Amino acid sequence: MKKRLTVAQATIAFLKNQYVERDGVEQPFFAGCFGIFGHGNVAGLGQALQENPGFRYYQCRNEQSMVHTAVAYAKVKNRLSTFACTTSIGPGATNMITGAALATINRIPVLLLPGDIFATREPAPVLQQLESAATQDISVNDCFKPVSKYWDRINRPEQLIYALPEVMRVLTSPAETGAVTLSMPQDVQTHAYDFPAELFVKRVWHIPRSRPDTNLLKKAAEWIKASKQPVIIAGGGTIYSGATEVLHSFASQTGIPVGETFAGKGAVMYNEPYSIGGLGATGTKYAIDVANEADLIIGIGTRYSDFTTASKSLFKNPKVKFININVNEFDAYKHNALPLTGDAKTTLDELLFLLNEYKVADSYRKRIAEINKRWDDEVTEIYATGNGSKPPIDQAVVIGTLNTFMNKEDIMINASGSAPGDLHKLWRATNPKNFHLEYGYSTMGYEIAAGLGAKIAAPERQVYVICGDGGYLMNNSEIVTAVQEGIHFTILLLNNNGFASIGGLSESIGSERFGTKYLYREENTGQLSGDILPVDLAKNAESLGAVVIKATDAKSLQEALLQASKQKKVTIVYIETHLHRTVKGYHAWWEVPVAEVSTSATVQKAYETYKENKKQQRIFL
Repeated sequence: MKKRLTVAQATIAFLKNQYVERDGVEQPFFAGCFGIFGHGNVAGLGQALQENPGFRYYQCRNEQSMVHTAVAYAKVKNRLSTFACTTSIGPGATNMITGAALATINRIPVLLLPGDIFATREPAPVLQQLESAATQDISVNDCFKPVSKYWDRINRPEQLIYALPEVMRVLTSPAETGAVTLSMPQDVQTHAYDFPAELFVKRVWHIPRSRPDTNLLKKAAEWIKASKQPVIIAGGGTIYSGATEVLHSFASQTGIPVGETFAGKGAVMYNEPYSIGGLGATGTKYAIDVANEADLIIGIGTRYSDFTTASKSLFKNPKVKFININVNEFDAYKHNALPLTGDAKTTLDELLFLLNEYKVADSYRKRIAEINKRWDDEVTEIYATGNGSKPPIDQAVVIGTLNTFMNKEDIMINASGSAPGDLHKLWRATNPKNFHLEYGYSTMGYEIAAGLGAKIAAPERQVYVICGDGGYLMNNSEIVTAVQEGIHFTILLLNNNGFASIGGLSESIGSERFGTKYLYREENTGQLSGDILPVDLAKNAESLGAVVIKATDAKSLQEALLQASKQKKVTIVYIETHLHRTVKGYHAWWEVPVAEVSTSATVQKAYETYKENKKQQRIFL
């Protein structure tokens, strides 16, 4: 049997019949397609989507943000469902590259379908074509190669038969997933071909729970039993695997404390006696102490970013060893670890069985429980007062007011600015999806698009986006899409008239916040050191169709949040925050190079501190 379809029609017909199954639960893999049409896809994929209203099309405003929306959706869905994203050739396509990098770095599946130049080359150079004197077999879409887990170009219709299954193999792989780019020349999209009917039959992709090597499991159990101060680092893979309940059983039975990465926060509840909270360069002071002393690190679903390891200075015990539980072999071997390459849930189950009645010493368990209580008391105090009482309000008080206001199943989203560090320390996660932070790529402009994606994924939950003025100005366009779709979520727009995060970093390396405040240029100095720019972000958001509610302090913010929760469309809660008063960092380090020579005394001082911190770094061989 054959079905005569265009390449674009065949692509959509295939995608809408792809399903995934894990643990006996089956669901469609694609929730639809985000797209912006131009001459490179309007006659191909645009026409195919018009013919398939059951495969829902969303009209986005920015190509980068459509990928962010798809990523956030997939993150909420534990990578078991995602979107396709289509653009025209040229700038529409390359606008997606940042989103592709974000998806691949964070191990989140998303399918990108950029249009491409004519395969025939007859009208070349076409509008928006990059020309090369060295080859005609190149286009701007080749830029996707280093940020895609799979990349292909369909130059003939029959190639689609072999490319589409590979697309699905990578997208549904727990170990290899990320951005997949299928580059589609605009003429080939419209070409008809007699495709085998079997290509469009419903296909269910089983998501496996791979098991680690039995002998390595036994060795890992021996290492744990021999350790005195073991620590678990829970990464995002713990949540994607659905391993949070077995992790709770594991930590409760053994008493091994659990610290969390940005992606892993919510893997355990904040008030469990074994929880030490955020761990790493932006971790709690007690979690840093515990990690400094640990003789065994058990990493679960983490890729050990520099924030998690404090630029490889966090683990100070000279005898420290690593056991890594990770579905990805590349991550499992990091830090010369004993690699348990397998699914987090399955591996923890089997490891717990081998540990039998093992428990940490009572004194260690008691110390960890005391740490949990002590830090929770400090969070309560910080939420109440921040670092000062003078207006404008502290960011920590905003975070505390929101954290206290939200229901257990609600979702908080953030990605950039100074908020991630504060959130990692302070946030009291109440379910595995309550804390949604994109910090693998820490992309300014992710937040609002992600709010849209998270709400599409979980319409029954309230979604709250924390967005600074810098992130808002970089990418606020999907407010319009949310208005168009009648989708409600709440954006807390924090305005401190500058780049607070990089300003603080600049200050720490002696550069005194150069170029990080929103100020007029002064004629007499030629510097950006004048008055604050008169930009009204609240009016801007209102002009895009959002409901805007202003707040000035904790009380009015709480009232604004209550009012926002009753709205029917996307709502902005606007509040001005103090530029300098963020939650202090503790005694962990994050490496940012400092100039070796400078005429600035503050830079010279920062360089001396940098040299001392460099001495703490370790190589694990």
